[in-house]
Amino acid sequence: MPKILIVDDDQSIVEMIDFLLRKKGYDVAIARDGQAGLDLAQELRPDLIILDVMMPLMDGFSVSGALFKNPLMRDTPILILTAKGNSRQIFELVPNVRLYMDKPFAPQDLLDNVSKLLDPQTPSAA
Repeated sequence: MPKILIVDDDQSIVEMIDFLLRKKGYDVAIARDGQAGLDLAQELRPDLIILDVMMPLMDGFSVSGALFKNPLMRDTPILILTAKGNSRQIFELVPNVRLYMDKPFAPQDLLDNVSKLLDPQTPSAA
């Protein structure tokens, strides 16, 4: 089963995403800040990273940029979670950021997007 790394400092968001993904059978790892997320991503080499924007130590902009600079991580898809709708323009410059979801989000939308990123052949529910 695919490995997914959740990088977010919001405990309630992390618990909800972790529950949803494990229920679907995904292998989940969690980091609570950007630097820990970057370190864990490089160690585990997950199939997908769910990344918050506003975090302590290192924000999502810096994490996604650092991952893209790493040849082993540059193709790892990133799903951005953001409460800052206008931040999308900045992430359009980072090719490994594939999707954006605004907080709050519907759990089924998250699962659909995860499925779409991990298996691009999966038909969209939209």
